Formats: sequence, C-alpha cells, structure tokens
Amino acid sequence: MSKRDELIAKYAEELSGKCNMTPDMALLTKVTIGCGPAIYNDDASTVAGSDPAELETIKKNFLIKKLGLDDSPRLMEAINAVIDTYGRSNRSKYRAVVYYMLVKHFGKEAAYA
Repeated sequence: MSKRDELIAKYAEELSGKCNMTPDMALLTKVTIGCGPAIYNDDASTVAGSDPAELETIKKNFLIKKLGLDDSPRLMEAINAVIDTYGRSNRSKYRAVVYYMLVKHFGKEAAYA
C-alpha cells in the first residue's frame, strides 16, 4: 500500500469516525490527489480551524478558485459548519477531509470528475 493510499484510508476513518459520514472513496481519492504534496507535510496537511487567516485562504484558494463559487458570506458559514462537524476541539483536522466535506456541502463533485 502506498503512502497516499494509507492517507486516504486514514481520511476515510476520520470521515466515518469523527464526522459520522460514509465517504465516497472515489471522490475522497480525487480530493486527496488534488491537495498535491501538501498531504505529506505535517503542517500543510492539517487545517488550523481557529486561525481566521487559514480559513480565509481556504475560502479564496479552494472554494472560489478551485470550486468556482462566488464570494459571499455563505462560504465562511460553510467552512465553519464543516469545522464544527469535524470538531473544533480536534487539533488534527486533515485538509483533504475538510475539502471533501466542502465539496459535498456545495454539491461540487463535478469539479473532480
């Protein structure tokens, strides 16, 4: 099993265990691949849910640029809802898991088709 496959399995566990979601493995794999080499870097692979600058970066670089959403207050509301679902007290919020939940939240699976 490759390192990426191990990480995808870990992310699937996070989704089912901590977020009470049954992951779409094909989509999770595509979202993980889309994160690029960041998934292998301890700092870049996680999201600091309490850092407003980090959340703003997710909004600009992922929701607006990658998913093509228009800038509006609902984007930050969705990010906060995902962070709440994942658990604010959970210190290791994996970027691929957060992105996966945002893709599902906005129904933007086609961005990874």
